[in-house]
Amino acid sequence: MLFFRGINSINMDTKGRLAIPKKYRESIEEASESQLVATIDLNSPCLLIYTMDEWEVIERKLMSLPNMDPQARLVQRLLLGHASEMEMDSQGRILLPSMLREHAKLDKNVILLGQGNKFELWSQEAWDASRPDMLDTASTGQVSDALSTLSL
Repeated sequence: MLFFRGINSINMDTKGRLAIPKKYRESIEEASESQLVATIDLNSPCLLIYTMDEWEVIERKLMSLPNMDPQARLVQRLLLGHASEMEMDSQGRILLPSMLREHAKLDKNVILLGQGNKFELWSQEAWDASRPDMLDTASTGQVSDALSTLSL
């Protein structure tokens, strides 16, 4: 199982290409034959990037939701509808579709954030604006029940 961790500041060219950091490339090639899927994040101004094998797990979960439930249909419509397949080239680059770049307001400077089974891709500007609020929220001591038993 792949596990992505860490933060990487990278550049995206004007065509929407960016190079996946070298430390991840071989694992991605082995796990999903260089196939990645990007979609929007429903809660933050970023994109979610999965290996194809991990995306297929997410996709099955989404498709198992009852499609007569309006909230389930909304989530399916947004996540599946925006899902875009990408292939990492021999130089480790991927080409992000313009609609996804526009959604996350990505420009030259981007942040690739490892999140275990996926990456988040943020514009540097959005990351810099959101990070202080995330740190403040995390430091207030107010945690959900799910986090109350976590020991670090």
